[in-house]
Amino acid sequence: MKEQQSLCPVCHGGHKQPGTTTFTVDLGFGVVVVRDVPAQVCDLCGTDWLEDSVAEKLELIVEQARQKHPVVEVSVWQQENQALAL
Repeated sequence: MKEQQSLCPVCHGGHKQPGTTTFTVDLGFGVVVVRDVPAQVCDLCGTDWLEDSVAEKLELIVEQARQKHPVVEVSVWQQENQALAL
């Protein structure tokens, strides 16, 4: 059963493995990039999946960037995650 759960539903040949991804959002007036975001990543096609808790924190990061109105904002997950915990 565990083998079935780790198979990639996109390519059907790879397996989901713990890894990291880069999350980007185009806000229209600017772009937010968060690097090294924890994710499940297919070892064959590279498709990634985020846990709900990670997605919620990314929403907060994007909202903070939206309020600053940057043209480009690049963050590293670990630094942003620590800042949100304060």
